[in-house]
Amino acid sequence: MRNNVLERVEAVKATGYADEVIIEDYLGQKIDDIQRYDIDIFAIGSDWKGKFDYLNEYCKVVYLPRTEGISSTMLREQTEEVYRIGIVGSGRIAKRFVPESKVVNSANVTAVFDPNKENAVAFGKLFDVKPFSDSFEDFLEEVDAVYVASPHLTHYDYTKKSLYAGKHVLCEIPFMLNSEQARELYDYAEAHDIVLLEASKTAFSPSFNHLVTLVKSGVIGDVVDVKTSLSKMVDAPTRELDASLAGGAMNEHAPLNMMAIVKLLGKNYTKVDFYSKVENGVDIYTKANICYPHATASMTLGIGVKTEGNMIISGTKGYVYVPAPWWLTDFFEIRYEDQTKNKKYFYSYDGEGLRYEIQEFMSMIVNHRKSSYKLRRRESIAIAEVIEKFNKKDNFNEI
Repeated sequence: MRNNVLERVEAVKATGYADEVIIEDYLGQKIDDIQRYDIDIFAIGSDWKGKFDYLNEYCKVVYLPRTEGISSTMLREQTEEVYRIGIVGSGRIAKRFVPESKVVNSANVTAVFDPNKENAVAFGKLFDVKPFSDSFEDFLEEVDAVYVASPHLTHYDYTKKSLYAGKHVLCEIPFMLNSEQARELYDYAEAHDIVLLEASKTAFSPSFNHLVTLVKSGVIGDVVDVKTSLSKMVDAPTRELDASLAGGAMNEHAPLNMMAIVKLLGKNYTKVDFYSKVENGVDIYTKANICYPHATASMTLGIGVKTEGNMIISGTKGYVYVPAPWWLTDFFEIRYEDQTKNKKYFYSYDGEGLRYEIQEFMSMIVNHRKSSYKLRRRESIAIAEVIEKFNKKDNFNEI
């Protein structure tokens, strides 16, 4: 959580025991490196015994006894402070959050708040955390940081109360449905040295960040168009189809899609047009066309209409194709007119992906960082602004 890769490499070099340090950056690299460097012995600590037996086909595997009473895990536990995380809400995403948090250093979910006592108690029993339902203030006294996973329309109030109590906040998407509220909360967090982060899991995944870096480096030339899509079929009664709970395709799916567009094209768009199919006051389908000074973008969203769920980034030299589901990015391909130059990229997308946002959140807390380059406040506010325009029916067209 504290030391980055370069710092770790320097620490290994400083021991004087290594002639060369090789960074492992893809699955299966150990086998490649053992053969490439003609390695005779692969040595690792005995707490990994059996884990690397498959390498015996390529070299001798030796499990070295650990120095008694000393381990990297123990040292981390002694030097890293563990932060108590409280979850607001006990729904589907909250239930996925707890197991994902267990793989992140410094994170320990200890409490849950839900105004529905039955739900809070059931969640508490399921995950062995302390339930709260009557007093949000009592809940806040028990935690160091808060994960807001409550219904959309409650995000602002719970986040504000948590920040005002001095708690770091990771708020589930949609972060805010109002850009002024988003700006207000970020201003307060920055002024009081509190971490506030939008829980857009894709924004923090290594694969998506590599994709953005490659595109920004010019591998497909100037980006002139970004197309994203995301849909799921839902049946009533459910929150997504309830207008009183800010349901609808736009509020549900725009945060991830707009995040990708803003990361690739920036926040300075000039116009947004919306085209929606509406049933019972809820958009079951929305297409948003977004104009920039020198580019265009579109997002196709559905909760009652099905679409592919891919992303295409078009440039003056080539394009990037990310197959469905693009938001769980584990593969993408850069394609050119000359197909012999095409290049495919494969990644491991671990678990539910929530661990990536939790890792970034905890890293910001531990290292006293108040912002993340992976999703900056200006980008988060821009996302909220587009959602706000839709809900105000700006340039809205019903089909």
